[in-house]
Amino acid sequence: MASFDDDLRLAHVLADAADDISLRHFRSLDLKVDTKPDLTPVTEADRSVEETLRSVLARARPRDAVVGEEYGHTGSSHRVWVLDPIDGTRNYVRGVPVWATLIALTEGDRPVTGVVSAPALARRWWASRGGGTWNGRSLTKATRCSVSQVSDLSDASLSFSELSEWEQQQRLDSFLGLTRSVWRTRAYGDFWSHVMVAEGAVDIAAEPELSIWDAAPLPVLLEEAGGRATDLRGQRFTDGGALVCTNGLLHDQVLTWLNGGPTPLRVT
Repeated sequence: MASFDDDLRLAHVLADAADDISLRHFRSLDLKVDTKPDLTPVTEADRSVEETLRSVLARARPRDAVVGEEYGHTGSSHRVWVLDPIDGTRNYVRGVPVWATLIALTEGDRPVTGVVSAPALARRWWASRGGGTWNGRSLTKATRCSVSQVSDLSDASLSFSELSEWEQQQRLDSFLGLTRSVWRTRAYGDFWSHVMVAEGAVDIAAEPELSIWDAAPLPVLLEEAGGRATDLRGQRFTDGGALVCTNGLLHDQVLTWLNGGPTPLRVT
């Protein structure tokens, strides 16, 4: 097994606490759902999870900063815990089990520890720098994750969330070009697309616009599994932009398509 440091152990403690709260509210008849200014849904479970995780961090890591989807940025440390209490809230409110709590620790904007916990699927993925990427029920019951070895786009499986998001970013034509060049396209959506790249079940996952809490654990999960996670320029993901996750072998080909497609040969 990999060696697990104190920060990773704490991230699992946070995930356990989140699982308890989110599962308790999932499919409950009295779940309260509000709408945020951007018209996305937020539930009492989202708020309760983030409040609880912030409380645990205040006791366990009082000097660290925290960024969360529901309550913003607190603290000024270069060590920042990034929290998405429920990624996939639309699924959550409809009773679809594909949702997760995303937890990451970043140091100088670089994720060093990441956990994605999907209790309704009975799945959890985690990674730390130099420690590999793992999937299992707990630290002691886990399997190491590795990306696929698919090297040809025509053999590749691609997952995403919604076509409308690519249309909103005026990149629909480029994205459709990519979908036509791969073997298989599925919209597993949200975190699930990306963690399945880390475990080798999917080869490519791409989203045109994510906030930091939507994606913070994913780069370390992908990189420790042997893959790549970048923006559309091939640079490190930063808050508010596209995220492209691949097995690494396909990455440059995918970026070419998403940036307008291969340049056709000129006939003279």
